[in-house]
Amino acid sequence: MPAPPLPPEGGGAVEGSRRCELCGAAARLRCGRCRLTYYCGVDHQKADWVSIHERICQLLIPIRTSLPCLLSEKERKHGVEQLVKRQKYIIELAYGAAQEFVLDGKHKEAMPAALQALRFSTEVYGSNSVQLVPAYLLLAEASTGVGRLPEASKYLSQAQWIVLRTPDCSVAVQYKLHRSLGLFSAAEGNFEQALYHLANDIYLASSTFGLKSIETSGGYFHMANVFFRQNKMDVANSLYAEVTDIWHAFLMKSVQAQEQILKSQPETSPFTEDKEVGEDRMTEARQAEAIRVLNAVLDIREQAPKRQPGETARVLHALAMLYYLITDLSKAREVGLKAFDLVKQLPRQESLEAIGHLLNLIRSKPSHAK
Repeated sequence: MPAPPLPPEGGGAVEGSRRCELCGAAARLRCGRCRLTYYCGVDHQKADWVSIHERICQLLIPIRTSLPCLLSEKERKHGVEQLVKRQKYIIELAYGAAQEFVLDGKHKEAMPAALQALRFSTEVYGSNSVQLVPAYLLLAEASTGVGRLPEASKYLSQAQWIVLRTPDCSVAVQYKLHRSLGLFSAAEGNFEQALYHLANDIYLASSTFGLKSIETSGGYFHMANVFFRQNKMDVANSLYAEVTDIWHAFLMKSVQAQEQILKSQPETSPFTEDKEVGEDRMTEARQAEAIRVLNAVLDIREQAPKRQPGETARVLHALAMLYYLITDLSKAREVGLKAFDLVKQLPRQESLEAIGHLLNLIRSKPSHAK
């Protein structure tokens, strides 16, 4: 992978009371492109550029440039409406970038983007709005990932305070808060507290999305990891099997839906926005989650002292379907063949036909291979 481009130079030294975009310290540098963003030093400028600033540099110019004073009321109102639209767009970009970094395990790179999502969410919605909670949770997870637990605790406390003072807070926000609290407690080594929060996560997610939903499976996965760390392998293995079953069913349904769509629209992508695909399409965020979760479960299955070939084959089958859907056909073929060979060695071979059919689908689309 090529190295990311460096931030533009030429901003020069900064005088006055300007503050660093990332840490709030006195600024010494300015972005040489937008000339409206300031940093305490080169390290923070580069970190912001890699995380989010390269994507939003030019978008910041109309946002951080004051409106002319001599405008009519109608023009000012229109200007404010356009400003809010631009800010919301940056929130979406920054949150998406931070989430992508976190799912890829790049917690340090996620921090500047998550900070921008929080900053603009505060400007648009106010400092006490529940709309800030997703950004706080991302910051908490990223901070935990880089070992900054005191910072993570502060972000979680702020998110928790907002949720508690919002009577009509959605279940989706509440279960994500409990998941974040569970992950933080696990990072601290407080496994009992982690299991308490993850149980609440599962309860809330299942009450809205169902026990067998992808949303609920995340709680099962993190709870399994806690039991794994406690060396309670029977419980952990049961939960990992549940996670695998949920993803396997989801991916099987997605492959079948994709097969039907491709029969009528051969050029349709798995990422299509076509309404026929429905809300359960394989979005990029869900793709990243699936890759992370299923590969983690596969590693555990393959490294376990007591092998469970049936469970390993099921994870491999799920991964083969996933890679097929995202058109990484070389990986799909590789793990699909491993699943096929493993199932052939089992006394019961119910999934052999389904895996064989998937391998035929993979072979029929060589031009889409990565």
